[in-house]
Amino acid sequence: MTGGARISVLSPKLSSKKLVVIVAGEASADLHGSKLVKAMKEKCPHLRFVGIGGPLMREAGVEILVSSSEMAVVGFSEVFAKLGRISNAYFRLKSLLRHQRPNLLILIDYPEFNLRVAKQAKKCHVPVLYYISPQVWAWRSGRVKQIVQRVDKLAVILPFEEEFFRQKGVNVEYVGHPLLDQVPEYVDPVQTKVELGMETFDPIIGILPGSRKEEVRSLLPAMVRAAEIISSEYESLACILPLAPTIDSNFVSTFLDKAGARVKLFKGDIYKALSVCRVGMVSSGTATLQLAMAGVPMVIAYRISPISYWIARKVVRVRHIGLVNLVAGKEVAPELIQDEVTGENLAKALLPMLRTAHREKVMRNLNMVREALGRGGASQKTAELALDLMA
Repeated sequence: MTGGARISVLSPKLSSKKLVVIVAGEASADLHGSKLVKAMKEKCPHLRFVGIGGPLMREAGVEILVSSSEMAVVGFSEVFAKLGRISNAYFRLKSLLRHQRPNLLILIDYPEFNLRVAKQAKKCHVPVLYYISPQVWAWRSGRVKQIVQRVDKLAVILPFEEEFFRQKGVNVEYVGHPLLDQVPEYVDPVQTKVELGMETFDPIIGILPGSRKEEVRSLLPAMVRAAEIISSEYESLACILPLAPTIDSNFVSTFLDKAGARVKLFKGDIYKALSVCRVGMVSSGTATLQLAMAGVPMVIAYRISPISYWIARKVVRVRHIGLVNLVAGKEVAPELIQDEVTGENLAKALLPMLRTAHREKVMRNLNMVREALGRGGASQKTAELALDLMA
């Protein structure tokens, strides 16, 4: 049955106002959640969305109960600083599930919180769609049993995940990576440089320290120091820092006031900023895939609190931290972890990527990552799965 035929059957059943609760606890999840909400509304306008998210989901029409910026954390020990807010959000959702009995609960990533919410949903006989799966293939594989028991449908976005979960008995479907739908066919870097007032600078380095304050505070000083070191070799060097929606420009500016390198803050389409970048420094998450799709060689930085890192070393079972390396199955971008994250080490890793021979090898690997992620359409496919669960 084609997607169009499926929707024509479902729409009459969904013609009355139905309630969907959606939970996106972080900035990247806010982006993917907003795309999913728009796709569902296109197929069935008579839906009401309530939940946890950020500015993009609010713009898409979701009634935000708690902002995702209040809940985003890095590592294990960092949870305690926001435990009160996270607990309050959980009990608000629990009450909503019990008293309003929504027609569907959509959970996006954020596993520690979301799997607990899923448990409450099952008690209330609310169907659960989990979009962007917990990374149980990396650590805490015991959570697979929870997914089997509490999730009606799992929509995964990495190519190797479908077979992993299917073998564990999960009702799973690979929908492709949602970032593929947001990559423009072409951005003119020359014109973009002019628009940004950066036409006289070369090379331009992308600085992407993350979407959480803890990440920015931990990584940005070292990234700025690396830019200062590289600028001693490239006098016309400049940097561009695309701001995540969850990060205030005033907060970032405090780290740049005394910088010895030119750093321009950018608000807008990240691929426009990346189009002018020769290389990038990036935190370990979704942004690594964005750089790969834009064809920007990168070095990955990851630093959390010492106690969180100690715990992670005990439980994490993968060789790589960066998503781009996990998809590739090998190191296509150098990873600097914990005490390795210094300006000197970042500069040392970036400098070869500015040279033609090494850069060409890196670009071939990035092309391989883009091919592995497949084609677009993740939001549309996931919207169909969601409507199926509500029918």
